[in-house]
Amino acid sequence: MKPETAWVAFGGNVGDVRTTVDRALAALDAVPGIRVLSRSGFYRTPAWGCTEQPDFINGVAALQTTLPPGELLGVLLATEQRFGRVRAEDTPRWGPRTLDLDLLACGDAVLEEPGLSLPHPRLHERAFVLVPLAEIAPDLVVPGRGRVADLLAAVDAAGIEAIP
Repeated sequence: MKPETAWVAFGGNVGDVRTTVDRALAALDAVPGIRVLSRSGFYRTPAWGCTEQPDFINGVAALQTTLPPGELLGVLLATEQRFGRVRAEDTPRWGPRTLDLDLLACGDAVLEEPGLSLPHPRLHERAFVLVPLAEIAPDLVVPGRGRVADLLAAVDAAGIEAIP
């Protein structure tokens, strides 16, 4: 497969999230077929979905990859697990987590497969993704949705703050 740019949201709200994210991105960069190109700063964001939990620390990374999207997603899920993420039927879907890695987009791919939709079906609704994505790729066009800067302008980003 020719190299593509994949966009991955990262975050968490349990433990030392910034250190966990730094280590997870380094681990991804060491995987054959993946290279971390850039990443946003960190943002403190209000909990979303299940709101009775600590704020999240979120951001976005750009990866260059030769892996097919499904294989890349498998690497992301394995990396989450390596860094303490537990995905079980008895854990809340939007509950607390040590690490969350969401594949947002991969090149111009538009996919709808079991367990994988590209671009991410709620990317355009989530300020906690759009704010850091706009930091590193404001002119990125999300297939079927539009330009990141325009998508960000259409959502409420109140409560999201950059952290040093």
